[in-house]
Amino acid sequence: QVQLVESGGGLVQAGGSLRLSCAASGRTFSSYAMGWFRQAPGKERDFVAAIRWSGSSTYYADSVKGRFTISRDDAKNTVYLQMNSLKPDDTAVYYCAAGSLTVLFTGRPVLKASYWGQGTQVTVSS
Repeated sequence: QVQLVESGGGLVQAGGSLRLSCAASGRTFSSYAMGWFRQAPGKERDFVAAIRWSGSSTYYADSVKGRFTISRDDAKNTVYLQMNSLKPDDTAVYYCAAGSLTVLFTGRPVLKASYWGQGTQVTVSS
């Protein structure tokens, strides 16, 4: 079993920054990719970013490229999402996920999550 605990959400003005953290415990993560998803009210849960544990390859949704950065600290079993230049459209509950990562021939990453965190709210005011 894997437990994921997110933290770092909150209220920020447009143009501001936040850093989300996801602490993982339980089984070894050497074979898992980690990622972030978000879900706004009334919308589906969307992929935001992912990172492989075996290397440092990272992947992003087009809507966050150049503004968000995913990283990890292997020693702490923690994944981070640095969010800069935040916009009101970034308002959502952000979920951490662990699972398997596939990159389609089109270049689109697909993270199939096996485990989810409980989510952390991010609200960006205009």
